[in-house]
Amino acid sequence: MAYLWVALGSALGGAARYASFVAVSRIAGHPFPYGTLLVNITGSFVIGVLAAVSITQRNDNLRLFLIPGLCGGFTTFSAFSLETFALLQEEQWAKAGLNMVLSVTLCLIAVAAGYWSAGALRQR
Repeated sequence: MAYLWVALGSALGGAARYASFVAVSRIAGHPFPYGTLLVNITGSFVIGVLAAVSITQRNDNLRLFLIPGLCGGFTTFSAFSLETFALLQEEQWAKAGLNMVLSVTLCLIAVAAGYWSAGALRQR
């Protein structure tokens, strides 16, 4: 049942991400990814609020629907931000820094590798 709550939240979060991206892109244009930036900032704020509120709440289905579901579907950057914030709260500075550097660097490398791999396959 837990997977169903996460899946439902993810579907709604993904739809909200796309709607937000389209709306911001229409207003701001495309020279800079303002829509993605806004989604990442908003999702990170919302997941922070939900994480703080859910500490005192014990509705696991609602927590699954909202945090990994809705926020995870809206932006996975919010999960990364929450996990890094938890490391900072625990004063694990090196781990938090390593998580930031590795996540951004390795994900950019992975995007480039996937892009180049698909290009190489397309040329065959």
